Amino acid sequence: MNENATRCLVCGRTFQTKETPAAKSSTPSVKSPKLPELTVTLPIALVMILLFVAIGAGAVYGILQGTGKVVEPTITPTASLTPTVTLTATITPTGTMAPSATPLPDVEYTVKQNDTCLSIALAFDVSVNSIILKNNLSTECILSVGTKLLVPQPTPTPAPLPTETLQPAAATESACQTVDYTVTSTDTLGSIAANYNVSAQAIREYNGLPSDVVFEGAILKIPLCQRLPTEGPTPTATNPPPYAAPNLLLPADGAVFMTASDVITLQWAAIGGMLPNEGYAVTVEDLTEGAGRKLVEYVTDTKYIVPANFRPTDALPHAMRWTIVPVRPAGQNREGQALWEPAGAVSISRVFVWMGSGTTSNP
Repeated sequence: MNENATRCLVCGRTFQTKETPAAKSSTPSVKSPKLPELTVTLPIALVMILLFVAIGAGAVYGILQGTGKVVEPTITPTASLTPTVTLTATITPTGTMAPSATPLPDVEYTVKQNDTCLSIALAFDVSVNSIILKNNLSTECILSVGTKLLVPQPTPTPAPLPTETLQPAAATESACQTVDYTVTSTDTLGSIAANYNVSAQAIREYNGLPSDVVFEGAILKIPLCQRLPTEGPTPTATNPPPYAAPNLLLPADGAVFMTASDVITLQWAAIGGMLPNEGYAVTVEDLTEGAGRKLVEYVTDTKYIVPANFRPTDALPHAMRWTIVPVRPAGQNREGQALWEPAGAVSISRVFVWMGSGTTSNP
């Protein structure tokens, strides 16, 4: 085919005519260097943008902080509720040891002139009976000068608190004998009172009842000390059974009265149920002076003041024993004086020491 042919005669393909290169210019052309191309994907571009923004924000923050225009916020702590556990102490009971008295050794004492068992007992604050038993002496306690005695020392005990003088009403209430009674379905306050010969008012007041109504199963205290006197067809009243022994109150057993101004008042608890004409026999006996010096008085009260003329006249302490026994009238003697007979048991005896009013001179 021709070099300048534009069409193939065999296949019919059309050829493009090749342009003739232009004549070379006399002026040389200047070619610039081609810049490198950088291809970045979208995720990397976003990361780089965020990085540049963070770096820029940090730079701005550092500059503002250096100028003092940035104030750090104050963080306020939030209080959290913490459960408080309260520990309850468990008290373990501890047994209290009872104090035990330690017996003290006996003291050896040599009998001197004018010594008696009572004076020795007072000097060592022991009882006469303890000296007699410790040394196997007779009940008269006869001593000889120069005899050596063993005196037991008393075991230390707490001193008793001072006892106030009880009023007669309080003493009577404390000595009132009572009995418990359980109310049944058929009982009334009147029937109970009649059964025990006590007034309904006395039962109501003693038990604090607001009315005469009583309930089945209730327990009532019947004050036997307020029994009504028995009324019979004959003018002679029937004597009640023997009374119990009175309970002695004051002074305490072994009390000592040393000064001349001491007033000795004997007091005892009243016996419930006694008739108005009955009373008490008070017996005071001087044990130191011996038999024959005794005082017996009859009173209707629950106390008796020992007369001052019964006080010993020497300068020695005297042991006085006193007892109380209930009595009732038994007629009159020829002189018109009232006669009394025992109406109950004799109380236990108590002893007090009374210093004589006389003086002694030293040899």
